[in-house]
Amino acid sequence: MKDKIYYWGPFLSKVATVDAILNSSISLNKFFKNLYDVKIINVFGEFNEFRHKLEKNNIELISFQESKIINMFPKPGYLRSRFLSIYIFFKYFLSLKKLLKEQPPKFLIIHLITSLPLFIIFFFNIETKVILRISGIPKLNFFRKLFWKIFLKKVHIVTSPTIETSKVLVNQKIVDQKKIIVLRDPIISPKKILELKRKKIEENYIPKNFFLAIGRLTKQKNFEFLIKSFSKILKENKNFILIIIGEGEDKRKLEKQIINLKLEKNILLIGYKKNFFQYLSKARAFILSSLWEDPGFVLVEAAYCNLSIISSDCPNGPSELFDYGKSAFLFKSNKEEDFLSKFNSYINSEDNQLIKKRIKAKKNIRNFSYFNHTKKLKNILDS
Repeated sequence: MKDKIYYWGPFLSKVATVDAILNSSISLNKFFKNLYDVKIINVFGEFNEFRHKLEKNNIELISFQESKIINMFPKPGYLRSRFLSIYIFFKYFLSLKKLLKEQPPKFLIIHLITSLPLFIIFFFNIETKVILRISGIPKLNFFRKLFWKIFLKKVHIVTSPTIETSKVLVNQKIVDQKKIIVLRDPIISPKKILELKRKKIEENYIPKNFFLAIGRLTKQKNFEFLIKSFSKILKENKNFILIIIGEGEDKRKLEKQIINLKLEKNILLIGYKKNFFQYLSKARAFILSSLWEDPGFVLVEAAYCNLSIISSDCPNGPSELFDYGKSAFLFKSNKEEDFLSKFNSYINSEDNQLIKKRIKAKKNIRNFSYFNHTKKLKNILDS
């Protein structure tokens, strides 16, 4: 008889964790379909748009009641996130409790809005082992830290995508060292990436000699810093172009910044692209200016596409991912002078030096493949 595995990850905006849930569930079902019955809990309809993809891969959605209230708050932001998280907790408390009582899986893998399943598992007699996925260092006030310390006692395993994150969680005494395991995100599918590279994209023209940045236009990605810093580079290299792919709440602010700097021809905001691999395959280098990542999906994808990487050393992924500077050009996060220095180091590097860095980077990201993620996850499920 197959072990039932449920994924829980209600999301309010399309963050990288959504891809992690989809990729993990699909690959677990693909590689070990004879062992596990894999399902995703579709809390308020957030996974509806992926229904066809999941059905194609034989992943069943367990759907609760859809909510119109959630769609009434279209703008992202902290207050929206807090309010809707509380709303989801109370709205779907009984639905989740009933599911876990009447159809308990052997394992419940939780990713987002984790307080609800943690609360139910802690206070009720549920015959389910919980695996908590932590991505990034959680922002902990006194009460949240106390909540985690108490409720994580009932958690079977805690996973983090990087060694650095796991160290922080242990040092802050949030998680027992025996309970935490590094589980790399499922990011790389060679077959899928090859298909995306071969697909035609909507643009007929992609400029030459361009640098690429990808991410949501938010504070985290720190594009305001990147645009300002790149404007200094353009004073000596007028033919360089920076392309930024992404959408987000900072779009108008960044457009205004570019106009004020009179750099509309050199710094291009081209919006969200479902398939950005044609850009990754043609870019001169990939630049990440983030204030935090863990580890950064697009960093892994850029390294797989043999791009040179110029990245901030922000917590908690890039430094570990790239051997603390041995396989990428790492600059001190949010420090313009150091960014310009590392950018010049890249520009002045010999081709053989760049090739060596790219080869090392590509070796480092092997554990982020679908298969290696799934193999490690199976070991956790068997523990």
